Amino acid sequence: MAEAILAAKRQELALLRRIEERILWLASWTIHNANHLRESRDGLKVGGHQASCASMTTLMTALYMKALRPQDRVAVKPHASPVFHAIQHLFGRQSLEKLKAFRALGGAQSYPSRTKDVDDVDFSTGSVGLGVAMTAFASLTQDYLAARGAVKPERMGRMISLLGDAELDEGNIYEALIEACKHDIRNTWWIVDYNRQSLDATTQDRMFTRYGEIFEAAGWTVETLKWSKRQREAFAKPGGEALKAWIETAPNDLYAALSYQGGAAWRERLSTDLAGDAHALNLIAAYKDVDLGELMTELGGHCMETILEAFERASQDDAPRFFIAYTVKGLRLPFQGHKDNHAGLMTETQIAELRTRLGVVEGEEWDALSGLSAAEHTALKGLVARAPFAAQVERQHVAPAIVLPTADELLAPVAGGGEQSTQAAFGKVMFEIARRDDEFAGRVVTTSPDVTVSTNLGGFVNRRGVFQRRAHEDVFKRRRIPSAQVWSKAETGQHVELGIAENNLFIALAALGLTAPLFGERLFPVGTLYDPFIARGLDALNYACYQDARFLLVATPSGLTLAPEGGAHQSIGSPLIGMSQPGLDSYEPAFADETAVLMAHAFEQIQVKQGASTYLRLSTRVIAQPERGDDAWRKGVVDGAYWLRPPAPGARLAIAYAGALAPEALAAFEAVLEDEPGAGLLAVTSADVLHRDWTAAGRSRWTNGGPRASTIETLLAPLSRDAGLVTVIDGAPSTLSWLGSVRGMRLRALGLETFGQSGDLPDLYTKYRLDADAILDACADLLI
Repeated sequence: MAEAILAAKRQELALLRRIEERILWLASWTIHNANHLRESRDGLKVGGHQASCASMTTLMTALYMKALRPQDRVAVKPHASPVFHAIQHLFGRQSLEKLKAFRALGGAQSYPSRTKDVDDVDFSTGSVGLGVAMTAFASLTQDYLAARGAVKPERMGRMISLLGDAELDEGNIYEALIEACKHDIRNTWWIVDYNRQSLDATTQDRMFTRYGEIFEAAGWTVETLKWSKRQREAFAKPGGEALKAWIETAPNDLYAALSYQGGAAWRERLSTDLAGDAHALNLIAAYKDVDLGELMTELGGHCMETILEAFERASQDDAPRFFIAYTVKGLRLPFQGHKDNHAGLMTETQIAELRTRLGVVEGEEWDALSGLSAAEHTALKGLVARAPFAAQVERQHVAPAIVLPTADELLAPVAGGGEQSTQAAFGKVMFEIARRDDEFAGRVVTTSPDVTVSTNLGGFVNRRGVFQRRAHEDVFKRRRIPSAQVWSKAETGQHVELGIAENNLFIALAALGLTAPLFGERLFPVGTLYDPFIARGLDALNYACYQDARFLLVATPSGLTLAPEGGAHQSIGSPLIGMSQPGLDSYEPAFADETAVLMAHAFEQIQVKQGASTYLRLSTRVIAQPERGDDAWRKGVVDGAYWLRPPAPGARLAIAYAGALAPEALAAFEAVLEDEPGAGLLAVTSADVLHRDWTAAGRSRWTNGGPRASTIETLLAPLSRDAGLVTVIDGAPSTLSWLGSVRGMRLRALGLETFGQSGDLPDLYTKYRLDADAILDACADLLI
């Protein structure tokens, strides 16, 4: 019986090695076709990374053909995208047409994309390091859902990242590692393709011992896959320890160079360095050149048996794992180990040699099983079909719609006029949500990078608590020490408290905002931070939007309104970030009721099919609230603008403002009425939505069969053709300066163009020309 089991195991290993060769071939051929065979109309190099694919093929074959289960989720190393697409093709989830169109319009993407690829992409990758961190926050999100019974214990998946060792230079990985340690994450595997080469060169020698120490210190189990079975057997022979020691101490660049040069170069160098060790020389002499080259380069990350054993050990518990898989970049390709191989492409002669070596029939290159015997063909088909990951299980879900509160319900806590700030209004609405006893309120989850209280989320957290897998009592409460923050910490909590790392905030929002497609459960994530610090996490924000993650981002305070804190805490360009970021609708309300209406709209956008995430740029500035005569303004708030004071037909002047500068705009407007009684005052709640609608309306004239008027064109239509327009915003003036192009109007744009400083608002608004006098001067300049 034992012999039969061993025989079956040996046969399966042989089949896995065979299918791995064909995955390597298909990935290499996909890149070759894109660069050398497909028509090039622009003359540009298409690219692809054959060497990076080759160093990852064994690991990915072992993972997808044996270890991966349908509930597991993977972030694939960006440059191994062709390997991923090849494997998906074998599973029947990627078409041949898409492979042939790799990196072309409509084809398989250069890097795995949730929204652009048709095969089974869990997490988009491309901006190195972010996909790695994403798996940690996806694990945290899975725990959050599991605590609510939304993910059953038997369906808990592993969140796996396949990454290159050069990605370990990205600081966001260590920010995520620290947060993962705080939250005691589990079911997370990070598998490093440790080929010791980056884009430009070989990596530093002294780091190889450090990575394991860092992750062990964070509580991870570290698995170092350095030696293959073949190497371990060689090391057990006389002279083997000396050979092992030589590899251990060899500089990375020397090891890479010898890997490129091959067996004869290995023999020459080893014979020189180990000249005094007869046993070692005899061991070296026992191998032919080609075999010696294979022995020295088949490291643990290329040994199917070693990898499978490590994955099996890791499957016994849910502890986070950090695998350091030693590999050779480009193994089995003509430029293996060469320091310039990162973007290297095989020539026609070299790809032909690989085709012959792997037994692929010329003319059948797209058939991954070409040239195999009928028995091998059947066996490999069976291997793929038996892979746990091949199970026909729905992995991308559609979550049912949740009944949302109406705008009227969210308006209730901010009703009453008086003086309020938009930040305070946000806090009131969130507190009202916390009081609700319905499904929606139970699905709201908040998060913030250590600014929960100062962004007015404290009331929500007081009622709903902080999420923590292990309950922790409030010591201050138990000891009867008064505090405004009464934060219970338990699995039932609905707030995820983060450290001061904006990158982590946006990756957490990405994970929380993808629960519908990943887990079939809709959450309504709300993240807060200070507006100036959006720029710190901009790459991660872009990453979250690229995946179509849905969330509400609240950035506050903004602009000069954080006056005493000085220039470093005063945002300038954030409105332009909001305008330029795809997948994110940016708004800057001035009043409390506008804020409530926009929050209701944001929650709707989270769950509608063609929705988006929403960014609210809020302020701590307390201003007088308007008296509303009807509800007509509500649509304008969502559409991007409305007339707070409508102009008379043919008016020569209008003032357009955004956000907290409403009082200055209103004061200037009332003063200018003496000379221009027909002037108008335009409340701009979203330059982003307005501008997008305006450009779309322009395109419609030649793309959709006929012209249409945009929102801003309709709003500005009552003004005279030669009217003047003054715009004002507590941010970059270019946010609104484009309004003059809508109808060819003369325009003066006021805003921030230099760094601010400490002071009070009257002084700063005067200095930076944002006060009523500045607006009047701009009006006069247009009218005179």
